[in-house]
Amino acid sequence: MMKFPDGFLWGAASSGPQMEGAGSSGGKAQNVWDYWFQKESVRFFQQIGPEETSGFYAHYKEDIDTMKQTGFNSFRTSISWARLLPDGIQVNEEAVAFYRDVFKRLDESGIKPIVNLFHFDMPFRLYEKGGWDNREVVDEFEFYAKVAFERFGDLVEEWVTFNEPIVPIEMGYLNDKHLPGVFDLNRAFQAGYHTLMAHVKAVRAFKDRNHRGKIGIILNLTPSYPRSDTPKDLEAAMWADVLYNRSFLDPVVKGEFPEELLSFIEQEHIHVRYFPGDFQLLKDSPVDFLGVNYYQPRRVQAGAPASTNTLDHYFEPYQWDGAKMNPHRGWEIYEKGMYDIALTIRDQYGNIPWYIAENGMGVEGESRFRDSSGMIQDSYRIEFMSNHLKWLHKGIEEGSNCYGYHVWTFIDNWSWLNEYKNRYGLVELDLKTGRRYKKKSAGWFKALAESNQLPDLG
Repeated sequence: MMKFPDGFLWGAASSGPQMEGAGSSGGKAQNVWDYWFQKESVRFFQQIGPEETSGFYAHYKEDIDTMKQTGFNSFRTSISWARLLPDGIQVNEEAVAFYRDVFKRLDESGIKPIVNLFHFDMPFRLYEKGGWDNREVVDEFEFYAKVAFERFGDLVEEWVTFNEPIVPIEMGYLNDKHLPGVFDLNRAFQAGYHTLMAHVKAVRAFKDRNHRGKIGIILNLTPSYPRSDTPKDLEAAMWADVLYNRSFLDPVVKGEFPEELLSFIEQEHIHVRYFPGDFQLLKDSPVDFLGVNYYQPRRVQAGAPASTNTLDHYFEPYQWDGAKMNPHRGWEIYEKGMYDIALTIRDQYGNIPWYIAENGMGVEGESRFRDSSGMIQDSYRIEFMSNHLKWLHKGIEEGSNCYGYHVWTFIDNWSWLNEYKNRYGLVELDLKTGRRYKKKSAGWFKALAESNQLPDLG
């Protein structure tokens, strides 16, 4: 039997902008997603915007009860920066009351709150100032973090600064899936550097004021696998790993930038503005723990020097013939990647305490799997979690210091431009009525969490 360590965290992850709703009420100011939907709603799947999302703001009491019934002993969500500090100065007391009640109810239900400060939802007022391109936003984030620690520190013991900080950089500065939607490598590096400095200043603020508990960051790690063992393919995998994994992983854990990343910056004549003392602050502010979001691997091959895209010079993606795919999301399902991450953290990052902060399967059109009783029979999701957990368990057995597993997500939630196209929840959300219905996977997860061992697929 695959038994997990005592005290193992079982639960789910979500975020304020994807779950709360109440986008223009409760004193909340506009964030970048509110603005973008208002400006270009046609880009959003079925024109569903961020105003209501999954309604947690109104339904959190019953949702927390359902979490308890599903066996959760932990839950990760985020605070909305635009809700807590609508103008960046005055604290919104209605937001304080809401979050305090959420965290209290979680604790009273035996569910540890893990609280994230930033999940892609920059206040629009700061976006107008230049967003992560602007060093002023670093100081704004530090102030926001201090307010959160002071107002909720008596209720929260586990804090996270950022969820997937590479994503807004990749999707907003090398893509058009997040704002500002530009293609500018120099701006991407500057925005990434400012994001990192915001993280570091929040960590310093937490530790300097001797807040209880611990503070970390959540990174989406995608193991990079070369197409072959040829030198060019191996080099391609190295560059993919450096740019998409180690660019944040090394600084937050080791307190330093990878030499290869510095070499890339020099080769591409990228100019990153920094302040005296930044690097020492980075060195002095390692995280206490690491959250890892794992969904898919990255398969790469030698780059194409003739390409107009700079990154394509270093590596290009390829489709592995043996890949098992999730056709709804277009992502490869490769469970062993979780084991490879576990050993990498063990061997190359001092075996820092870490947990799986997200792992899940998005499926379109789940209603076709509804049985005669009305329950969605999502056996595919159970199989997905089970197969990943087998590899995670193997990594733990071999000494990797992993202490938890969170599925994405508790209830079907709003997902950026895709909205509710792909459903990820253990609990179904009826968009018309707002009612919640447990899927088959919720019962399986309850058995998993309460027994602390892998149950049969059922």
